[in-house]
Amino acid sequence: MRMEDPISHPLIEPAFYDLLIVGTGLPESILAAGASAAGKSVLHIDPNAFYGSHFSSLSLHPFIEFLETQQNIPPILPEHSSVTNSSPSDEYFSRSINSCPLYSEIEVCSFAPDALELSRSFSLDLSGPRVLLCADPMVDLMLKSGASHHIEFKSIDGNFVYIDGRLSPVPDSRESIFKDRSLGLTEKSQLMRFFKLVQEHFSSNLGDGQDEKRISEEDLEMPFYEFLGKHRLPPKIKSIILYAIAMADYDQESPKDSNNLLRTKDGIEGLALYHASVGRFPNASGAFIYPIYGQGELPQAFCRCAAVKGSLYVLRMQVTDLLISREGSHYKGVRLASGQDICSHQLVVDPSIGVPSLVSTSMSEEFDGSNSGKANNDNVMKVARAVCITSISVMADFRNLLIVFPPRSLHAKQLTSVRAIQLSNNMMVCPPGLFYLHFATLCDSSLEGKESLHAAMEALLKPMISESSENSLPEAQESKPMLLWRAMYTQELAKGVELDAVHSCSMPDGTLDYRELLKLTKKLFQKMFPQEELFPEVAADAKDNEHVAPE
Repeated sequence: MRMEDPISHPLIEPAFYDLLIVGTGLPESILAAGASAAGKSVLHIDPNAFYGSHFSSLSLHPFIEFLETQQNIPPILPEHSSVTNSSPSDEYFSRSINSCPLYSEIEVCSFAPDALELSRSFSLDLSGPRVLLCADPMVDLMLKSGASHHIEFKSIDGNFVYIDGRLSPVPDSRESIFKDRSLGLTEKSQLMRFFKLVQEHFSSNLGDGQDEKRISEEDLEMPFYEFLGKHRLPPKIKSIILYAIAMADYDQESPKDSNNLLRTKDGIEGLALYHASVGRFPNASGAFIYPIYGQGELPQAFCRCAAVKGSLYVLRMQVTDLLISREGSHYKGVRLASGQDICSHQLVVDPSIGVPSLVSTSMSEEFDGSNSGKANNDNVMKVARAVCITSISVMADFRNLLIVFPPRSLHAKQLTSVRAIQLSNNMMVCPPGLFYLHFATLCDSSLEGKESLHAAMEALLKPMISESSENSLPEAQESKPMLLWRAMYTQELAKGVELDAVHSCSMPDGTLDYRELLKLTKKLFQKMFPQEELFPEVAADAKDNEHVAPE
């Protein structure tokens, strides 16, 4: 059945819930699972035929179809249905809900159609590249919630940084520092001393009486780049720490905006988290793990937790209107495309859904889109993404790896880091013999972002040339993977909004992990349910770690 086919939905009962959620993205799914665990009644619906929304992982053809539908999103129209309106029309005003196209500049190119016949064997993330640090708060949340029982992970084999035109391994332990042939003895010694300083700082915070080894408050508030320079670390080491370990998004030496500077406090916390991740699980060789079958498994795991606790799920169901009380202009519920009205205390919607204003002074005022969750195009940040399928691995000895291109490592105008993750068939995301690469970078404009993405692809992949000139390739280019298929697109970073009891989650951001997403999700949960804790601590089962630990 195709997504656009008309569907006849039965009446949803009951018609009132503590929480109604539209969209099954990761933050929405965490909220559903958390509210259900707290004993709240939850209705979770999604206009799509699949779980995950903007955090989904799709096979090749559905991935292409989803992007194509984003180029011209049609208005939402109610379907004809025999379901009668479940609430008197004179009780509520209705406000139409609009869809906001948040993907643009979409380009899909196939260079070897025959190699992509196994479309169903692909599982491509809409919002990659993303990984979990083994000590990430998201891992702890999965253990607390029970979501770890519904998902498996594998280790990312290698972590590399692109410096001076070549890929260098990121030293993540004492052993790897000494084995790294790209570092000189002096650099190794400097790096070891710095890591020891950070370790002693956090040890002193645990109250072991070594206060003299703490980093001063003044230093903690200074830009991290300056702190690294204060310790006379060479440029290569600074770049590795800033962009491949602390994961800074923006150029720290010459930032376009001072708000993008990473403080020392945040930098060393990222460094400590990274090192705590190395070796947490016996079968994880590095700091990062990735879900088998793709990122889309994460929201599905939390949806399963919510369903077990009583949440009701309805896919392929659209919301057409917001219901607002006449007497006080407060949110009351929504009208579904089936014609049924559903009421709830709280509403959370997908970031691509425009939220009408709740205007108490003039209920007849037309919605102007100012609170739709979609910011002004002139000011909103964007993420440029490229999904590639290649013939061989970028590095012969690694199947699954992460690559960071620090700012200005590709060209002089590159202001933000470009990140890429390569995944293989042992992650169950592509057929045997092929590899899946996902690039992403923050940008002010699509043109700026795509320029950096093209530069990153040229650094890793064989250029697309005619067969007649293939023999003239330099030897270094010959060994690079051949690009078989590519999709490029730009995603807007729509911010979440809050209007009365109506909340909108943010779009997937341009970060590598889930820390910021989880922080915002916890904040929203506490706002909606201030008396509840998001997945309160329970006695941990020793076997829980087996579900999170990679195989």
